[in-house]
Amino acid sequence: MRGTADIADSVDRLIAQRLKALRGERAWSLDELAARSGVSRATLSRLENGETSPTTAVLGRLCSAYGMTLSRLMLMVEEGFAPVVRRAEQPVWSDAEAGFLRRSVSPPAGNLAGEALDCMLDAATRLEYDAPPRQGLEHHLLLLEGALEVTVEGRSHDLTPGDCLRYQLFGSSAFATPSECGARYILFMV
Repeated sequence: MRGTADIADSVDRLIAQRLKALRGERAWSLDELAARSGVSRATLSRLENGETSPTTAVLGRLCSAYGMTLSRLMLMVEEGFAPVVRRAEQPVWSDAEAGFLRRSVSPPAGNLAGEALDCMLDAATRLEYDAPPRQGLEHHLLLLEGALEVTVEGRSHDLTPGDCLRYQLFGSSAFATPSECGARYILFMV
């Protein structure tokens, strides 16, 4: 069985290959993708060459430029589809710098419209997304542990364990934890 570090390195390599392929499929230059995503040409080059791991924010911008969710990108990266996704086989991706861990408990697949993520944010963490990966993307966020402030298109919602926030995403969003605790939540997307 491969270790967590080996799996993470493998996922990063596959992400790099998929990002390069997506740009190639659209016949975009690095400069054009940089203009569309707001990510520097140098960073794009390093990502596509596997010289650096992507951050949550950068992947969010790239997914927005490509018109897809992060989970959809990850589906393109991850192999296979099974009706039962065992915990040991659920793809995990982390952005240690941002304090974010994402486990794809029900990855997007075939004709299935929805997906589910088990996410953890460290204390005093803030993730911001300028635009949705797809206009009108439906979110159902169930907070399991900690405290979380979710801002959707300028409107903030303070959540405590057991609270569920439901929304369609058309603009910016942000996820923030207080300095005293992090948060663990399930995010369902349709």
